[in-house]
Amino acid sequence: MKPSGDQIFRNSSNSRQGIGVNKTILIFIQISHIMAYPYFKLYKRQDILSITRLRRFETKLGECFQHLPDMPLADALSQSKAQYVIVGIPEDIGVRANYGVGGTETIWLPFLQALCNMQSTDAFTGEEVILSGYFDFSDIKSLITANAKNQDELIDACRHAVANIIDNEVENMAKAISSAGKIPIIIGGGHNNAYPLIKGAAKGLQRAGKLPSAAINVMNADAHSGYRIAEGRHSGNSFRYAMEEGFLKKYAVIGLQENYNSQRVMDDLYSNINIQYSTFEDISLREKLNFRQAIVQAISFTEESFTGIELDMDCIEQMLSSSSNPSGFTALQARQYINFTAYYPHIAYLHICEGAAQLVNGQSNAFAAKLVSELVSDFIKVNRKQ
Repeated sequence: MKPSGDQIFRNSSNSRQGIGVNKTILIFIQISHIMAYPYFKLYKRQDILSITRLRRFETKLGECFQHLPDMPLADALSQSKAQYVIVGIPEDIGVRANYGVGGTETIWLPFLQALCNMQSTDAFTGEEVILSGYFDFSDIKSLITANAKNQDELIDACRHAVANIIDNEVENMAKAISSAGKIPIIIGGGHNNAYPLIKGAAKGLQRAGKLPSAAINVMNADAHSGYRIAEGRHSGNSFRYAMEEGFLKKYAVIGLQENYNSQRVMDDLYSNINIQYSTFEDISLREKLNFRQAIVQAISFTEESFTGIELDMDCIEQMLSSSSNPSGFTALQARQYINFTAYYPHIAYLHICEGAAQLVNGQSNAFAAKLVSELVSDFIKVNRKQ
């Protein structure tokens, strides 16, 4: 169905400036309405093996991961006994829409290579996982960068693309996975993808009869709140949109950094009885509570319902991300956070985002992707026993 003009320009704070680029984006929106998952690239077994370094007398995870057969997604998911479905979102359109540093699309492939070359053991065999594929929004990004005449037009076009294409694609995928009784593990991209992930997982769990209504809780380790005003969709306001639309019931944040969250946002968080947070300064500087206590508080606040687990890589000290910080949690603490939260009896999804292997400003970090692979491994090793 062809979207209306209002739909094309919804969630935009500056639609007149971006009208040339956004009219062209209409073509991509029409495609996404006609085709099922037009931007999703399925992995075949040979694709996975091609990045797996085989070795005699050893078995790597890449040799054991399941893949989706070429059939309708719902049928393919229902036929598999795997508990987890890994999906890549290598994009930085949402980050750019938030005036951030691009590069979050670069972590997916090195993450995948690191994960596929881990050892298959009794703790994590690989058979529990469907390595499904990834979203490719590169054509949309190329269209925007080629046609935007200035910064305002670029921002506006990116926000249109997030709201009208990326959100829909990610929501539908999350809904399909959750409806099939499996846990989505979403890697890469900006934190803009939390909103459609929350929405899709909630709808899928409701469809599967596991929730009376389409609303879940979320726990997020993050230096930023993700609760900026609803000024148009970008990586900084996913949780605001999700809560205002009723898909997010309770929201707990660990490690907010006071220097990077506005007073308006902090006031909004403080005054909302459905939001609980602890700051990095209270944990690590003032020592009002320790790291484990902060996690326990967040778990206690959200554990009565299905909960999405979020980790923004910018909460990790000197980790390459769209908004890297000189101080923050250690990589070990990030692994502990995932390890603790993986014990949740009702997990809606795992989302690790904002990390980068290389940023557009030239910065690079070979360890970021490997850390993400360790975080995913930690999560599955614990959660599969629940």
